[in-house]
This record gives sequence, structure tokens and C-alpha cells, in this order.
Amino acid sequence: MEQLKRMALFATVVARGSMVGAAEALGMTASAVSQQVRRLEEATGVTLLHRTTRKLTLTEAGATFYESCRQIVELAQQAEQRLAEQRDAPVGELRVAAPVGFSGPLLCEALAPLLSAHPGLSLSLFFQDEQIDLIESRIDLAIRVGLQEDSSLIARHVTDWRMLPCAAPAYLARSGMPVAPEQLLRLDWIGLRHERSQHLTLQGPAGAQQRLRLETRISCNNILAARQFTLAGMGVSLQPEPEIRDLLGRGELLPLLPDWRLEPIGLYLVTPRRDAQPAKVRYAMEALRRHLLSA
Repeated sequence: MEQLKRMALFATVVARGSMVGAAEALGMTASAVSQQVRRLEEATGVTLLHRTTRKLTLTEAGATFYESCRQIVELAQQAEQRLAEQRDAPVGELRVAAPVGFSGPLLCEALAPLLSAHPGLSLSLFFQDEQIDLIESRIDLAIRVGLQEDSSLIARHVTDWRMLPCAAPAYLARSGMPVAPEQLLRLDWIGLRHERSQHLTLQGPAGAQQRLRLETRISCNNILAARQFTLAGMGVSLQPEPEIRDLLGRGELLPLLPDWRLEPIGLYLVTPRRDAQPAKVRYAMEALRRHLLSA
């Protein structure tokens, strides 16, 4: 146990950059810290630090040893945090990032009950379709769409949403309702990226498949803008069915080619790490998972 304590002390010295800094952090004197480091060097039989009047420098052996000590300290901290999480209710600031399309009622309906049940919890929301850096922006939890390629993040698949090509009745009154996939080529398309073309693969009856290259007339960097242009009768866009269900029910948007289907998009809950999630993140993930599954 004494050796483990000295290893934790050594990790603090390196992290703080000096004996004095470590002493302040640990509530010890600098001479006591220095003495413990010497005992650690005697026990290991190697020199861990080069000491000068101005600074401390790790030896090659010290640098290797420090990595092991740091990992031990982190594991101990995670163990303490897990115990605290079993006791603590969600408190503090919860920072959630999501695509712009989630700025409607869906996210509010999922998280409002959580906030009502836990007065010590506050919420900061960040809406943008471009992927935000979770680490730099201190994001606890993100909702993301499509395959997640960043291996440094933890992505949990929740559900798949159906994508619908749709248009306003006024636009279809001018252009005509398409009855076959190839007729989509003559329509005005509103895209979600700045490329002037997009590819669609449609699955039809009896296993039929059609792949189309569509020219984009209007390109937007978020789905709400694309939806507004669609509602204004400017063309056709792809929209996630749960987000436009009310518009479809009121007849403000009409789906095209209902017998043909596009590949669904996956919804993921993404966090910077897997283990030792704070209670606020675990509760929020469960609330979002339940709501997204029922959407």
C-alpha cells in the first residue's frame, strides 16, 4: 500500500511539474514529497527524475513509470466515481449537441421530464448540423445521424429513421406527381450539402432497385432550411419521417413514390468515453433512447 501511495504521489509531482506544486495539491511539505520520491527510487532501483534548481525532468525510465502510475491513479478515480454515481442523482450542467432538426419538440419532450424531476440539473443545448468537437466544447452527449467514423468517441446505435422524398402540394401541382423513380430526375431538388448533385438508391417492389444521380437546385447546410424551401413549393427534399409526421398528416407535405424506399438513417448517442459516465449523462441517455425509439 505504501508503494501505491508513493506511485500516486509521483504521478502528482509529474502532473504538477514540481515538488512544491505536488505538496500544495497533497497538503504536504515539499521536503516530505521529495523524501517519498527518493524512497520510491530506492525501492525501484532506478532514477526517475533529474533535479535541478529550476525544474524537474523525467528520465527515460521515469517517463515509462509515470504512464503506469498515471493509469493507476485514473483507475482509482474511476472507482470512486462509480461509487458516487450509485449514490448521486443527476446534478450540474448537462451539455447536449444535436442536429438542427432536433430543435423542434422532440428533444424538449425527451428531456423536459428529466429536468422537472431533478431540480439540481441544468441543460445547455447546441444545435448544428456540422459535427461539433465533443472534447473541445465539453459536450457530455451528442445525437448524431449516420455512420460514426471517429474511433475516439463511443457511439451507441439507438434506432433507424425512414427518409422520405417529399414536396408541397403546390409544387406537385406544377410539376406533376412522379409515378416512377426515373421521373425524379426532372424535379427541382433541395439538398443538405453544398454539392450540386446527390445519389439516391431506392428499393422497390419485388426487390427492384434504382440508383439515381440527382441535380440539386438549392443546397442548404441544415435540414430546417431545406424543409422551409420545400414547404414554400420550391422543390423536393429528403426528410426524416418522424420530424415531418405532423406536416404529412396535415397535407402540407406529400411523400413521393410511397412504394419505393430509401435506406434508413441510423441515430446514435455519442459520448467522449464509455466508462464512469456521470449520473446526468446516464439518465439523459436513457430518456433520449426511450423517446427516439417511440418517435
